[in-house]
Amino acid sequence: MHKLLTDEPGATLLLLGNEAIARGALEAGVAFATTYPGTPSSEISLNLFQISRQSELYFEYSTNEKVALEVAAGAANAGLRTFCMMKHVGLNVAADPLMTLAYVGVRGGLVILSADDPAMFSSQNEQDNRYYAKMAGLPMLEPSSVQEAMEMVRAAFDLSEQLQEPVIVRTTTRINHSSGFVRLGELKKPVTRGYFKKDPMNYVTVPAVSRKLHVKLLANLEKAAAVSEQSAFNQSIGQGAWGVVCNGVSLNYVQDAVQELGVTDRIRILRMGMSNPMPAERVKTFLRECEKVLVVEEGEPFMEEAVKALAQEAGLTLPINGKRADLFSRLYEFDPALVRRVMAKYFGLPYQEKAKLDLSNVPEVPARPPNLCAGCSHRATFYAIKKAAEGLDTVYPNDIGCYTLGFLPPLSMGDFLICMGSSVSSACGLSRATDQKVIGFIGDSTFFHSGITGLVNAVYNNHNFTLVILDNGTTAMTGHQPHPGVDMAALKMDGYNRISIEAVVRAVGVSHVTVIEPFKVKKSIAAIKEALAHKGVSVIISQEICTLYARSLKHPKQRPFRISDRCKNHRECISALGCPAFSLEGDKVRIDANACVGCAVCAQICPENAIVRVKAEG
Repeated sequence: MHKLLTDEPGATLLLLGNEAIARGALEAGVAFATTYPGTPSSEISLNLFQISRQSELYFEYSTNEKVALEVAAGAANAGLRTFCMMKHVGLNVAADPLMTLAYVGVRGGLVILSADDPAMFSSQNEQDNRYYAKMAGLPMLEPSSVQEAMEMVRAAFDLSEQLQEPVIVRTTTRINHSSGFVRLGELKKPVTRGYFKKDPMNYVTVPAVSRKLHVKLLANLEKAAAVSEQSAFNQSIGQGAWGVVCNGVSLNYVQDAVQELGVTDRIRILRMGMSNPMPAERVKTFLRECEKVLVVEEGEPFMEEAVKALAQEAGLTLPINGKRADLFSRLYEFDPALVRRVMAKYFGLPYQEKAKLDLSNVPEVPARPPNLCAGCSHRATFYAIKKAAEGLDTVYPNDIGCYTLGFLPPLSMGDFLICMGSSVSSACGLSRATDQKVIGFIGDSTFFHSGITGLVNAVYNNHNFTLVILDNGTTAMTGHQPHPGVDMAALKMDGYNRISIEAVVRAVGVSHVTVIEPFKVKKSIAAIKEALAHKGVSVIISQEICTLYARSLKHPKQRPFRISDRCKNHRECISALGCPAFSLEGDKVRIDANACVGCAVCAQICPENAIVRVKAEG
């Protein structure tokens, strides 16, 4: 039995924040869950996926976040408690249905989790998704601990049904990926079958209907504001003439700073757990009790601007600051030392930073840039493309996935990247605007997510570029989740269909389609040259399973390679591929047999044929 199905109310488990979030949904009686995987939210979906194999929960990895939310909207309006989760940039993809779903509302509870990523540990931007709640007019909860993450998700389902609106739960990486002891509540039995009651004058959003629905949305927002005023998640802590307004993980940093600065009797804290709509009267009451206020929030001045507006409304003139050159930045994550230092400065408190450890006699830790795994098929594809395109003036629009790392030397196969699916569409623009040879890269999961529409556009408008679809048989970057092109039989799961990428590409009208096996280097280069010479849209599908995924499926392991005495130290293997299984010992090239997966790409490009397989034992 999955540990999150432990039915022992009051028991304590050590859980990752994302596990606690999944548990909160289970305790709320979630019956239906959808997602497109994205760090830092991926473990939520992984746990629910596993649990769905052992319970009545319906779970799906949808093709993208827009689809995930639309599927969830259907289930919620049939009366089921539904959970839809994604990373922060995923909500951009789902923003279209989100804005109108707020008008339509829901019958069963619908919770939308947005996992934001301050400091961009695994993302292309660090946008602050609190503004989505404000723009859509939806309630939003923000947990400050792992325990609270579970409790807020559970409460969000009740709030959603109370207001008949979706509720957004916003987390940040520090909450998603922290671990803590969680006190379990009771598991609620889900209602797994619903019934859709027809009501087109409230569900079909033509303008005449939507005008009425907007009135309803604003009325629901007023109800949410009343809930926010009374919410236990909005806490007033401590006494004193100095005020701190904070949210999320910042609460922990603020409370630590208050203790360490010795000002427990001088600072009062207003923690916003339900941060949209803001509890206006509660904020005004708090401000009246303060001489000055510091707003501690990662990201944008979302609360700061609201607090200042409410102070003006109340006729208050006290100093309120947060985002300022000498205080907090809009960039990156906060940490305890930063919050302590800024609070001491703002409130004029004596503060001596702890002396840093003398590390002058400690050798510098070698840099470890991100790299494609040893034996990654993407490396072989990039090498073959680079060789086939020698002499051409090339542009390489890249996309979101492991293969994004191809932009780094020595491969240097990435010139332009915006978001999921952008490689295909931006290749359209680049090929029209320049005379350069445009070669775009996109992964198999990303192709299904948002690459197909760009390819349809390319064929329809007769653009001239080559698209390389890197098909490694899984959604590799976020942890090997399935997508519509995955062979689910290999995972011993039935009830799924498998969609052929080649069939889709041909069906949308691409006339030149080539399928290559990238570990066969010479054949791949020859096939790629033909594709690059084609006028119009050509597609290369590079098929080779992710080496880590193959290992998890127990595929037979190939014998590793070694450097023989024939080596003349040309180092083409290192300078052209950059495989992490290679290293230098003195001036000699070595292969780590434990890292090498036996893909044989290096052996095929060595000018002396000096790279040979390790002999089989026995």
